[in-house]
Amino acid sequence: MTTSRQDVSLGMPQLPATPYPAEVRARLDADAKEVLARYPGSRSALLPLLHLVQSEEGYVSRTGMAFCAETLDLTTAEVTAVATFYSMYRRRPSGDYQVGVCTNTLCAVMGGDAIFDTLKEHLGVGNNETTEDGKVTLEHIECNAACDFAPVVMVNWEFFDNQTPESATRLVDDLIAGRTVEPTRGAPLCSYKDTARILAGFPDERPGAVEATGGAGPASLIGLKLAKGEALPKARVVSPRAGQPQDAPPHDAQVHDPSPTERLSSHDAPQQTSASDPEHPAGPAAEEGE
Repeated sequence: MTTSRQDVSLGMPQLPATPYPAEVRARLDADAKEVLARYPGSRSALLPLLHLVQSEEGYVSRTGMAFCAETLDLTTAEVTAVATFYSMYRRRPSGDYQVGVCTNTLCAVMGGDAIFDTLKEHLGVGNNETTEDGKVTLEHIECNAACDFAPVVMVNWEFFDNQTPESATRLVDDLIAGRTVEPTRGAPLCSYKDTARILAGFPDERPGAVEATGGAGPASLIGLKLAKGEALPKARVVSPRAGQPQDAPPHDAQVHDPSPTERLSSHDAPQQTSASDPEHPAGPAAEEGE
């Protein structure tokens, strides 16, 4: 196995990070001042400041970390320790769209592994690699707390639910082609840099973006409703991509409480059995041993 030279460290000291151009530094200084004003202790502002510099370059560069260290009176080692701990901070140039495929347990067995393998082959990239045109960075990610919509793909942290290898392939093709892509729920999609600025705590000023933000899915909220003693509506069997819901006998596990924020993505896949296990179509659950 060979190792690329860029991944090899010879232990030689690096030159100081190149400073930002004057106009960029002035803009970042003004934004950083606004961020710092939110916190009683400046050190607490490190996480949003890392998002801020990521919004400038699309990743947290050595220049960005030096800016954070200087602004917060920290050492670059302290900043680096935080930037390398959290996976949301990219350490090298990334694409306009960060496509994350959940490969945690439930998503994986429901088809997440198959989706990830398909996209790697289709895009010609590996994990945490970017397409040559700079459009898409692909990565496998851990649980996104959306298990009732497994398998889930996220683009710049917006949800694309109930995916299959085919629907995920259409999704990345549309992103690369510049076609409009709508998440299943949540705010409209924006670039990775714009997403980073929002995560830094600056308002999303796009018309309708805040109002479009969705919450947890109905299946995720049933337990909470029961715990609060809330009355549940008549149960319905729901197929989100196959017409209107049908009435069904009451059964807590099948309760669906429609939400005004609930809407479908053009890339929602048809509800079929796991693409990673096509030999075993979904059917009624059986007791162990049957």
